[in-house]
Amino acid sequence: MRKYLLISFLVFALLVVTGPNLQGAGFLIYEHGAAAMAMAGAFISVANNPSAVFHNPAGIAWLKGTQVSLGSTLITSQSNLELPHWPDPTYQSINQESQIFYPSTIYITRQLSDRIVAGFGFFSPYGLGTKWPKDYPLKYIAYEDDMKTFFFNPTLAYKVSDRFSIGFGVSFIQASIKFKLVQIAEIIPGVLEPDIPAQFEASGNSFGFNAGLLYQGDSFSFGLNWRSGFKIDFEGDITLDSSGVPAPFNAFVPHKGTARTSFRFPNILGAGISSKVTDRFLIAFDVNYILWSTYDAYTVNIDYQDPYPDPEPMVVPEDWKDSLTLRLGFEYKTSPNLALRWGVLYDQTPQPAEHMDPVLPDANRWALTAGFGYNRGNFALDISYQLELFGERTSPNRNIYYFPSLGMNLGEGTYSTTAHLIGISLGFVF
Repeated sequence: MRKYLLISFLVFALLVVTGPNLQGAGFLIYEHGAAAMAMAGAFISVANNPSAVFHNPAGIAWLKGTQVSLGSTLITSQSNLELPHWPDPTYQSINQESQIFYPSTIYITRQLSDRIVAGFGFFSPYGLGTKWPKDYPLKYIAYEDDMKTFFFNPTLAYKVSDRFSIGFGVSFIQASIKFKLVQIAEIIPGVLEPDIPAQFEASGNSFGFNAGLLYQGDSFSFGLNWRSGFKIDFEGDITLDSSGVPAPFNAFVPHKGTARTSFRFPNILGAGISSKVTDRFLIAFDVNYILWSTYDAYTVNIDYQDPYPDPEPMVVPEDWKDSLTLRLGFEYKTSPNLALRWGVLYDQTPQPAEHMDPVLPDANRWALTAGFGYNRGNFALDISYQLELFGERTSPNRNIYYFPSLGMNLGEGTYSTTAHLIGISLGFVF
């Protein structure tokens, strides 16, 4: 009987990569405007520039004329994995390879009347990736992944009164994923088990909604924001490199196939309050509640090209929990043209430790932020910096190196991560 490769590890890995990537609170990126980022994202009740399309669409109701904001956030991180039980000391401490990501934003608002303002936003609230050495022990789970999402978000805001506004938006969403790992081909168990590099690329699209309300008093403001969950059906190609398998055994390995899976992204609820302590000093506080419990379990279906048989659909549990993010931001105007901003946030991970792995070494995190804003005439410049400190966390790494006879998991490891973010936004009023 011919023995075909069923790539069981690739099957579950596809489940992992369709969701997680390297950013706190699962894989949500909340930094979509340098002014808001400098205040730790506490912007729901502030919402006083075009990035309100993302943070609270009701806020654009107060923006005059036509306004444009262009921005980007440079993100880099350092992750380390300690494998204290691994027999080779070379791999007992492994550093993730350096990468730089730069999710960018475009916001446009246009005042249509005294009460109605239209807006548009382009941003990427889910994504990033990880990259580990190709030969490290957990390469059979993953050594590289990349995920991108692009939101095209037209909005409309209505000023109900001089103090109260509402906003609503629709998003067209495009997403892509790319994933690499190494699979063991058990052609002759215990005798011929070569490594086979595997790659999966897929894409999908969906629609989502967002809405908000904003109350602005003389010295106190309050806002609510909702961004809907959505589902993306990913479909793409699997490629297997069997060049390392000697003939005639390489004929037993499928070279290509297709895979399908679906992922539900969470609803995001937010509430914010802010107070003008003086004409120059503002304090803002936000709470985000993210319904990550939608990420409970997923199914992957793989179809190989004939004559290779298809593996059975595989269901993988994840059991994520809903999470909270707390944000506290400050702004002090030293002059009509210059504002100093700073803040702190606490971000709770939704991921159980037993389901951590090198694709997403997530953990609770603290972040410290700072920045400034300068405006002159019809031009505005905002700069921000964010330091993210993830807590250390230990994971069984899917138990792929668990040996019951030894009572030991050689693959059990502890992750530690630090991230640095630099944001810039340019604003124009016409």
